[in-house]
Amino acid sequence: MGQVVAGFSMSLDGFIADAEDGVHALFRWLFKGDTAFPILGQVFMTSPTSSAHYRELLDATGAHVTGRRDFDVSCAWGGVNIMGVPMFIVTHTAPQEWLKEESPFTFITDGVDSAIEQARKAAGDKNVLVTGSQIVQQGFKAGLIDEIQIDLVPILLGSGIRLFDHLGPDPIELDAAQVIAAPGVTHLRFRVVK
Repeated sequence: MGQVVAGFSMSLDGFIADAEDGVHALFRWLFKGDTAFPILGQVFMTSPTSSAHYRELLDATGAHVTGRRDFDVSCAWGGVNIMGVPMFIVTHTAPQEWLKEESPFTFITDGVDSAIEQARKAAGDKNVLVTGSQIVQQGFKAGLIDEIQIDLVPILLGSGIRLFDHLGPDPIELDAAQVIAAPGVTHLRFRVVK
């Protein structure tokens, strides 16, 4: 069975979006290279190092869990499943306009535990990618996150949405598993000690 992996681009001061939910400054590295990285009909131009890293991440991912806030802020990604794997949206109320057989999204109304369990079944032997700050925080509190992958960007945003807020009073011990330096970003991977 694969791992449950939290994945984000993050500023050096710990923000995954600015105060207006903007993420452009955190993804400049994905657009400033000379190596084509195609995904779902789009082509990003990044460094050879980042391209190889992301190809490995995507190839290992079998399902994606995120939250309703990300779904809404991203305008449902234009109605396209951005990773091409089963995508589970955690929400209190599923949007009726998306409850149709051909919808690229599955809405989970009974919590993060259920969403990750369903995503694990869909992913088979591959990993489950978990995004959305609140969903990741809930996943940590429930002991469901196995690994963190951070694309650390050399920028200080000063304010915005933090990834590691509201985790509770107990420390979460991590083992450093990988550090990959690339132009404009450092790709970090940590295993959660359980």
